[in-house]
Amino acid sequence: MILRIVAISDTHGMYRYIKIPAGDVLIHAGDMTRHGRLAELDDFNQFLGTLPHACKLLIAGNHDFCFESHSAESQRRLTNGTYLQDRGIAVQGINFYGSPWQPMFRDMAFNLPRGPALQDKWRLIPLETDVLITHGPPQGQRDHSLLNGPVGCRDLKETVERIKPVLHIFGHIHEAAGKSSNGHTLFVNASVCNALYWPINRPFIYEFKAT
Repeated sequence: MILRIVAISDTHGMYRYIKIPAGDVLIHAGDMTRHGRLAELDDFNQFLGTLPHACKLLIAGNHDFCFESHSAESQRRLTNGTYLQDRGIAVQGINFYGSPWQPMFRDMAFNLPRGPALQDKWRLIPLETDVLITHGPPQGQRDHSLLNGPVGCRDLKETVERIKPVLHIFGHIHEAAGKSSNGHTLFVNASVCNALYWPINRPFIYEFKAT
């Protein structure tokens, strides 16, 4: 059986301008909103309800302040998708795990200092993870910012190399959208918006052989 995954990230309120392909699992790797307001989340949730995917998995990003400041209320309002924050879910035998954290990036949501604080979050990722969803990239994989150069997390890179998920989906660095590989993991920066917040990049599709 084939499990068709459709991945997007960093839509920043522009999701209605995106042609989202049909599939079994829709993944949004954070920054669904532009300013992190509950009203924006309500609109996004309404949009999710129009999509046909049987399973919709979401994490927050650095713009999604509502999930940090009003976590319980935000999760209550997200009725058309499953929110993952440092937890996993199995879908047709495939293990997904989501985490919104990233190294410090201005004064934004879900930021932690590099080192022990982030290491503690990455240690929560189960060894049996097949599809890892984070907002920020690991070091050296689709992480090059035009203004700041490579900004990926070294500790996340080391965790991914240890766990070896088949697929690692993230976003955050709009200008680095695309895919790369280290030989055992396919890395996908699924950012839809470019550096100017224009929704120009297409969703990524991956077909998994499910049990």
